[in-house]
Amino acid sequence: MNIALVTYQDKGAYHAINVQNEDDKLIDFLKSKGLNITKEIWNDEQANWESYDLAILKSPWDYFNLIEDFYNWLAKIESKKVKLLNPIDIVKWNADKHYLHDIEKAGLKVTPSIFLTKGDKINLHAYFSTSQTEKFIVKPAVSGGSKNTFKVTAANADEINEKLSSLIEIEDFIVQPFLTEIEENGEWSFIFFGGKFSHALLKKAKAGDFRVQATFGGSVHPQNPSTEILEIAQKYVDQFAKGCLYARVDGAIVNNEFMLMELELIEPFLFLDVEEKALENYYEALMGLL
Repeated sequence: MNIALVTYQDKGAYHAINVQNEDDKLIDFLKSKGLNITKEIWNDEQANWESYDLAILKSPWDYFNLIEDFYNWLAKIESKKVKLLNPIDIVKWNADKHYLHDIEKAGLKVTPSIFLTKGDKINLHAYFSTSQTEKFIVKPAVSGGSKNTFKVTAANADEINEKLSSLIEIEDFIVQPFLTEIEENGEWSFIFFGGKFSHALLKKAKAGDFRVQATFGGSVHPQNPSTEILEIAQKYVDQFAKGCLYARVDGAIVNNEFMLMELELIEPFLFLDVEEKALENYYEALMGLL
């Protein structure tokens, strides 16, 4: 079986000095297991997708900047009968944060979300009362890596409102209350392979920032979650990540309850160096899906 490990054209936008190239570590491990696997850039016109039986999405980190191209690529993969992990229909669903409404309708807790539709007139001051918060986050409905993500307060609402007035002409946005719990305690990430829990960690922003990504100076802290919180994280995977090789459940503890921020099913960093058995867990899940 020929396998493609799908990545992106690396221009340095999503790397930090302290982040090891996880793709290389993974591909070397899978090759050591005897798998015939090759790294491919998802939008490389020279890639011969017909030669692959399976494509694994690993780090197409620029997909949200090229979303229509990405959707077209998914259609190409499907037309060539290449099996994709995670599954194409789930990837399409997960690419737009409107999926949070589906999860909420299923009875699972998500961060309260208000969607702004492309072309809407924006008045951010209205959301202080709507969200019952003194701070909130605004970001594109299709986004990642803190792209066009703003922390809004009464002090900067007019400034951000002006920026959004042009951005909203291009794409939908989402408004969510700013969770001080993340600023104070960090953001949880639970990593699952083949629907089974592998490892967990807390991501913490550097002092003076609210973004937990390593690109912005965030730090990672391995955790041993309680049975209760792990059972809750498992529910998101069981209901919305069926047939998935990997899933990352990101959220925070708010009023002693877990609240989902993102269910990452396309290109999450998997923190494979946090858990000694992570690579083996990944491999076992992959074998189970082949």
